[in-house]
Amino acid sequence: MYLPVLYFRALILSDNICQILNEKNIDNTKETSLSGEISLKPIVMKHIILLVMILLPGLFSGCSKQILLSGNPVFPGWYADPEGTIYNDKYWIFPTFSAPYKDQVFMDAFSSKDLTNWKKHERIIDTASVKWAGKAMWAPSVIEKNGKYYLFFGANDIQSDEEKGGIGIAAAENPEGPYRDLLGRPLIDKFHNGAQPIDQFVFEDSDGQLYLIYGGWRHCNIVKLRDDLTGVEPLADGTLFREITPQGYVEGPFMFIRNGKYYFMWSEGGWTGPDYSVAYAISDSPFGPFERIGKILQQDPAIATGAGHHSVIRIPRLDKYYIVYHRRPLGQKDRNAREVCIDKMEFDEKGLIKPVIITKEGVPAQKISRRNSRR
Repeated sequence: MYLPVLYFRALILSDNICQILNEKNIDNTKETSLSGEISLKPIVMKHIILLVMILLPGLFSGCSKQILLSGNPVFPGWYADPEGTIYNDKYWIFPTFSAPYKDQVFMDAFSSKDLTNWKKHERIIDTASVKWAGKAMWAPSVIEKNGKYYLFFGANDIQSDEEKGGIGIAAAENPEGPYRDLLGRPLIDKFHNGAQPIDQFVFEDSDGQLYLIYGGWRHCNIVKLRDDLTGVEPLADGTLFREITPQGYVEGPFMFIRNGKYYFMWSEGGWTGPDYSVAYAISDSPFGPFERIGKILQQDPAIATGAGHHSVIRIPRLDKYYIVYHRRPLGQKDRNAREVCIDKMEFDEKGLIKPVIITKEGVPAQKISRRNSRR
């Protein structure tokens, strides 16, 4: 409750008490009892007590109403590379399980109706359902198409074209899975334009066409997905893998459209270090060119380090955005000690992204009132 309201109610209470005293003409030198006390005091006190009983609950009723905040991290456990999205009037976060590569053999998901209370969905996919994957299941990206959900993921952290692994795709009937391998093999299992096949993001253009934007080792490609999502097909110029790498790019691509402009975002620096961060560019096309504008997410030595590999959630039908990312708690030396956080992302009058202020409090509760597209 606002302080002016409290003051107004308190003023009313005091005025009523004073009016009673004045009406009774209470005076310490008049109308005293044999004991020396004011004879009308019991009457006055009765009125005072009555007024307090009536007004006090209303006076402080608003003080117990607190703004619910998500807090950061938004849920417990070591997780990284979160993709935040919206399905079925719920917020969803699909992260990487942050652990040694050999232990990254499954993925969990989290859902919430208001950004503050999160439900864990365990092992929505694992290597038991993807026979060619043996370790390093990374950076899930989920898209809904024709009533089904498709999860793109990286596996095995391949270092050459001779190794088995790359980017896979799995399907499920619900966002929480269980997801099953769709192809029985990777969708992309080779290096193209120098891009390691990891850190995939499924981007839906304004015309409904789906693209896969991906790449590690400081190179980023965009490919056009077939309508059935079982492969890639040539772009308008005949190429299958077009490189769109901006200056400073390392990994973790993400793209969204705002006011007809394409915002391309990515992570810079080493993921194990404190200087991991997010930068961005803007273009009129998903194919660029993308000229780096600057960093918008980075460490705050007073809060946390290694803030990066993010995604963006837009509240349906509102120009309201949240950035979902991972960071490392202060004092943590373990490279896998990463946790998922949410903070506000805002724009200036020119449409540029303002630097994100990372917080411990997170964001206020926000329910989804109407269904809309995933981003």
